[in-house]
Amino acid sequence: MRNFVNALHWTCLSSFHSQLVTQGALGKHCACVTTPTSFFPSPSDIMRRMAEEVQPRSQQSSWISSWLPSWCPTSPSQLKDAEEKMLKTVRRPYSRQHIRISNSNYLWTIAFSTPLQASSPFLLQPSGQPRTPLVLLHGFGGGVGLWAQNLDALSSCGPVYALDLLGFGRSSRPEFSSDPEEAEEQFVTALEEWREKVGLQEMVLLGHNLGGYLSAAYTLKYSNRVKRLLLVEPWGFPARPENPNHHSIPVWIRAIGAVMSPFNPLAGLRLAGPLGPMLVQTIRSDFKQKYSSVFDDNTVSDYIYHLNAQTPSGETAFKNMTVPYGWAKRPMLERIDGVRADIPITFIYGSRSSIDSNSGYAVRKIRPDVEIIVIRGAGHYVFADQPEDFNQTVLRVLSSTGGTSEDEGDQDNAIAQPQK
Repeated sequence: MRNFVNALHWTCLSSFHSQLVTQGALGKHCACVTTPTSFFPSPSDIMRRMAEEVQPRSQQSSWISSWLPSWCPTSPSQLKDAEEKMLKTVRRPYSRQHIRISNSNYLWTIAFSTPLQASSPFLLQPSGQPRTPLVLLHGFGGGVGLWAQNLDALSSCGPVYALDLLGFGRSSRPEFSSDPEEAEEQFVTALEEWREKVGLQEMVLLGHNLGGYLSAAYTLKYSNRVKRLLLVEPWGFPARPENPNHHSIPVWIRAIGAVMSPFNPLAGLRLAGPLGPMLVQTIRSDFKQKYSSVFDDNTVSDYIYHLNAQTPSGETAFKNMTVPYGWAKRPMLERIDGVRADIPITFIYGSRSSIDSNSGYAVRKIRPDVEIIVIRGAGHYVFADQPEDFNQTVLRVLSSTGGTSEDEGDQDNAIAQPQK
């Protein structure tokens, strides 16, 4: 049953456009919405856009960037505004900046540090903090704003950094290699260059979904930089079964998956054009409930829309790293034993998640010291479903991790305060 649910989840991700049609142009929530016919492109335009979504090439990237703003009601400035609305709920002071890395790329970063020197023009990585800096890596299609219910609590006892992965959110959206190993390496290299620029000697990596996979991949290569690994509902650990039971998956799901397999997972969201925001509100209405304690409007769905209506980059890389239906081409379970034995690993799952938690127990067979935590009442987005329990769990784990290195903190690599 878990394999079936995983297949359904992947198919739903890759079939926004199909769901738009099957729900009767967004169903009951849009019964009174009228859309000018000028919103709709010609069939030839649709075909060009669909072709672009299959596999954007470097010479086409400027073309796709040019039509997205005109067809999709989004822009980098709208994403910025949507993120700021998400982060208004955060009370602790923080800095934010694009951290420049190689090839003219940058990673959008927000940083919390204590104590904060209000008179200083820089927010410095503090020296002698009792806790190793915590670095948060979001999952597929996510961004720093999704940690809105966690940042205050997690930064209450030490420094916290949250960044948009390369190709996602407000970070650069470069062209990734179509080779899965090389694409993974691009993600990992970007994170290492970011660490060097920020000036962290060691860090605790906490990754959700794709962020968990990349956290493990980074630790395999740069183990001397990782104090502890927290994997929250990580994607990409088990291998695809050699003889998957296709008969357990309904024919209609397999049909949609086959039709949409050449496209980027969220191509339908962009092909929906001006209907995209309402599409997110309808299909992912659960996100409004997850953040209902801090937002009573469409703040979260608007943010998710603008995150994923931009030019696909990390999304394309993710697609190239997968095989149907969302299995990793380079499963982490086959490599995780290469993580240095003295680096503690903690898996965090939600009791109501559709993601199979067997991967955590499989790793514990290899490493008996692996900690597995299941948070009651939480689904895949553990940190949003049960934020208080999640925050307390992470703080407890961090309390046993230990402090920073003696040479922690490099003022030359400090994160500058944002320009007002």
